[in-house]
Amino acid sequence: MSRTRGAWNTKITWVAGVALAGVLVLSGYVLIGGDEQEKRSPVAGASPAPAGSAGAASPLPTYVPPKDWTDPQRWVALPRGQRTDERANPVGFPHTTEGAVAMMVASSNLSVGEGKTNADEKVRQFTSYAGQSDRTPGNLEKVRLKAAETDTALAKEMGAPASGPLPQGAYLRVHVVGFKVIKKSDDEVSVWLLARAMQKNGEMAKESGGYAVSLVAAQWQDGDWKQTMAATVRAQSDAAGQTPPEPVAPGDEAFNTAGWTALRQAS
Repeated sequence: MSRTRGAWNTKITWVAGVALAGVLVLSGYVLIGGDEQEKRSPVAGASPAPAGSAGAASPLPTYVPPKDWTDPQRWVALPRGQRTDERANPVGFPHTTEGAVAMMVASSNLSVGEGKTNADEKVRQFTSYAGQSDRTPGNLEKVRLKAAETDTALAKEMGAPASGPLPQGAYLRVHVVGFKVIKKSDDEVSVWLLARAMQKNGEMAKESGGYAVSLVAAQWQDGDWKQTMAATVRAQSDAAGQTPPEPVAPGDEAFNTAGWTALRQAS
């Protein structure tokens, strides 16, 4: 039985999709989403290592998978960047497909709340991960304004003033938990990214969440992986006519059917 079936939590998955759209939201993106049922792993945002994998550790020593747990058939531990830049973002990823995916994951994860806005996060991502030719003041302002629109919508949903801070204890957290390669070459990689978004509208509010899928592309430029408009357009062309993989959690039997690769310790 699926662990993520039911009515879509469209508000949460929409915001997650905005994050997953990558640092270049100017050209549009593909997004689908699913709601988060409370049948997920007991450790929020984490998945158990595959049985029999060398050196793999469970999230907790006493962790026991749910009875309906289905081990993901494909796992990967993504490489880390060689250094951090002036915004404390990891950069300098290996010139490999997994290096490209690692950059796209780093440029998609975000946490909004406690004085940090979606605009703050998107500007941070844009500055570190957009390609040189795309990193113009005009594009930066467009990214900032688009992200600010999301902040306004999020504040309204949480009952906060449009221009003020979110309620105490409120947050939105988006973490990539899986990917599926669309096309790859030595210098360009396009993927579907699967992310889990968790939202809490205040200290006493119940946490809710969902899953979102989006198309992201990376291009090798100046000794590192970057997100570019050109790569994004090519990825959209390559994915034309494809049905995006289903947004389901690691541990759902449909995760394997959809062709996802899980990220180890993706919380």
